Amino acid sequence: VKRSGRAGIREYVGFHSGAPLQELKSKQSTVPSKAGRSTSHVVKAEDQGMWVDGFEGRSNNKPPTPLLDTVNYPVHMNNMDAKQLKQLAKELRAEVIYDVCGTGGHLGSSLGVIELTVALHHVFDTPDDKIIWDVGHQAYPHKILTGRREDMKTLRMTDGLSPFTKRSESPHDAFGAGHSSTSISAGLGMAVGRDVKARKNHVISVIGDGAITGGMAYEAMNHAGFLDTNMIVILNDNQQVSLPTQFNNKNQEPYGALSSTLARLQSSRPLRELREVAKDVTKQLPGSVQEITAKLDEYGRGMISGTGSTLFEELGLYYIGTVDGHNLDDLVAILNEVKNTESTGPVLIHIITEKGKGYRPAEEAQDKYHGVARFDVATGKQKKGSGGVPQYYKFFADAMVAEAKADPNVVAIHAAMGGGTGLNHFEKYFPDNTFDVGIAEQHAVTFSAGLATEGLKPFCAVYSTFLQRGYDQIVHDVALQKLPVRFMIDRAGLVGADGPTHAGSFDVMYLASLPHFTVMAPCDEAELVHMIATAAAINDGPSSVRYPRGAGLGVDLQARGLVRGPVEELKGTPLPIGKGRVLREGKQVALLGFGMGSTYAMNAAELLDERGLECTVADARFAKPLDHDLIRKLAAEHEVLVTVEEGCVGGFGS
Repeated sequence: VKRSGRAGIREYVGFHSGAPLQELKSKQSTVPSKAGRSTSHVVKAEDQGMWVDGFEGRSNNKPPTPLLDTVNYPVHMNNMDAKQLKQLAKELRAEVIYDVCGTGGHLGSSLGVIELTVALHHVFDTPDDKIIWDVGHQAYPHKILTGRREDMKTLRMTDGLSPFTKRSESPHDAFGAGHSSTSISAGLGMAVGRDVKARKNHVISVIGDGAITGGMAYEAMNHAGFLDTNMIVILNDNQQVSLPTQFNNKNQEPYGALSSTLARLQSSRPLRELREVAKDVTKQLPGSVQEITAKLDEYGRGMISGTGSTLFEELGLYYIGTVDGHNLDDLVAILNEVKNTESTGPVLIHIITEKGKGYRPAEEAQDKYHGVARFDVATGKQKKGSGGVPQYYKFFADAMVAEAKADPNVVAIHAAMGGGTGLNHFEKYFPDNTFDVGIAEQHAVTFSAGLATEGLKPFCAVYSTFLQRGYDQIVHDVALQKLPVRFMIDRAGLVGADGPTHAGSFDVMYLASLPHFTVMAPCDEAELVHMIATAAAINDGPSSVRYPRGAGLGVDLQARGLVRGPVEELKGTPLPIGKGRVLREGKQVALLGFGMGSTYAMNAAELLDERGLECTVADARFAKPLDHDLIRKLAAEHEVLVTVEEGCVGGFGS
């Protein structure tokens, strides 16, 4: 460990000679669990009276950042020593906080990777070396260190910086990643491409513990182990999403304090190169002997690194961990060792980080300030609108509660989006009817199909952009079998600040083309509630309801036949399938809207009234089946028929 004597080792792993256990716990020392987990060894900001880690007091004025001011690109970090790197990390953390306070965005995840970002850019040489962030919302510190610091004030704005990594934005963004679980596949492709072209650069995939719940990550690790290609996978485990291997179970008992030292031992060049020599020797032995020696090596490493490592070892990755993701000394040392080792094969470094690290309001918040509106740094208070009309997902949740009260067969499925879809509210009343499958949309769809075969009524709530990830399952497992899975498609249409990776542009096109589907879209919150009741009543095939991000229109619910129940539930009435309605009568021009397109058509009609042109406005309600009678009537009685929708070519208008 390059420290002198036992005292140095004790100091290194976070212990002080003779200190009682309780005192050590209060100082947040590195104490790994039975599964190899370690908590942060750094004293938390609140324990030092700090609001922003490394800076005294609370202020809305950004503190001075003299060291960060010298860094325009990663090359300017190459000659920094350990003390300077730690100071740079503190300044970078403050920079992220004071940038995001003015734009909003994904704060907590970026604060959790400050030290990792500094270590990666100190050790590796981007853009020659490739760093892939999975998901890209944790890349704000990376953007600041790669020439985009002055543009951070344009984050999530028109013609501004993307909130995710984006290849066209910077050569340092090796791969665009607005959706999760893609980094290992992309990284493996880059590593193989490098080898084909006889290059020597490094490829590093940084994947979160949420993203690694996606099946694609395991497919990629399985292939990487088979190809035995040199690449580095960093598992950023911030204890926010449960892993199948139980790495982030917060209730696990600690088993010792040697994780940091053992991680260095496992990453050491002599040990890894010795294993490579041993592998070459055993290849000359009979197959049965090779299997035995491989198992001995695997279980021997399991004794060193903890019970979880065998999962990754079975997939063919050399496991190093766990590592304190906020200890720059450890990160730099381990990354340097892995970088300089002359050996073959993929390596997985399992680091433990704290989401929201270094900003007290984020550390104390339940969601760790995952996604925030603009906020006041001195108080942590976000500048959100108070009161007003609820968001569409809240109307969805209230309607779901009403449907489940009326029918115990109603079940809800989401893919790690309980808050965003509103199903956390539903789960309060129906915990046994709610299923969070993790970031695994393919599984969510087919799991819902299986539920439908048993007579349950599955409502699969997935954002429009993420439902794309389960398209084959929608076709093969649901549509072709006419299974009554009900897809509740949130964030349909354009979503503004999150950009094209999160726009719900394609769902109408890719669902309305499938057999047996009923495709609906409401123009307001009352219609949404009625369409959920309609979907609940459809038992002979799949159906979908798409609805936008944002607040409802504030329509009179009671006038639309809706009354709130004792637990805020809203019970709708099924609509006649495939029938639209006329919202206003006019002449010459007919505007036929679908979903929010009908609302936009009404707004346009009011503007045209001021110019002396009276328009008919109709709400299609259904893209499939179409209301043929309504469409023929509009076409016959008007000179012009215009369709209005929020989506791509090939959708409702087509």
